[in-house]
Amino acid sequence: MTSQIPLERFSIDELSTLAGVTPRTVRYYIAEGLVDRPEGEKRGAHYLRRHLEQLLVIRRWTDAGLSLERVRELMAGAPEDPAPRRAAPGAVEVWSRVTMADGLEVHIEPGRAGLTPEQVRALVRGITALYRQVRSPDASESATGAVNTSSTFRENNDE
Repeated sequence: MTSQIPLERFSIDELSTLAGVTPRTVRYYIAEGLVDRPEGEKRGAHYLRRHLEQLLVIRRWTDAGLSLERVRELMAGAPEDPAPRRAAPGAVEVWSRVTMADGLEVHIEPGRAGLTPEQVRALVRGITALYRQVRSPDASESATGAVNTSSTFRENNDE
């Protein structure tokens, strides 16, 4: 006697509710090949746990700011950080140029970098903090290894 575990079956409305997307989005992802087609035909069509898992992965990556093209690549087994790719002729990219200080600029294309606007702001804050740290007098002395021994000697002897 074999025990049969019933498969969880979902209607498109149940599936979309569980995944936090609309039924229209589910159909779009199926048409784009991001989600497997449903089991069954027409009114008997139903979705399984794997469909829900596919939708949740897509949602996690799109919520993180990834394009559907990048999601498709990741789902096909592409590495998390792909080699930089050239923009196709005629492609439109929007690059941000952030001037950190005189002589210091950062050029970012958030879509290619896979960064959300919040992550871009955090990156700029981090670079600014690092720049200030490197520019501080203490950092320049420790970076060169040159410590002003005469002033250190004088401070220690004044006590």
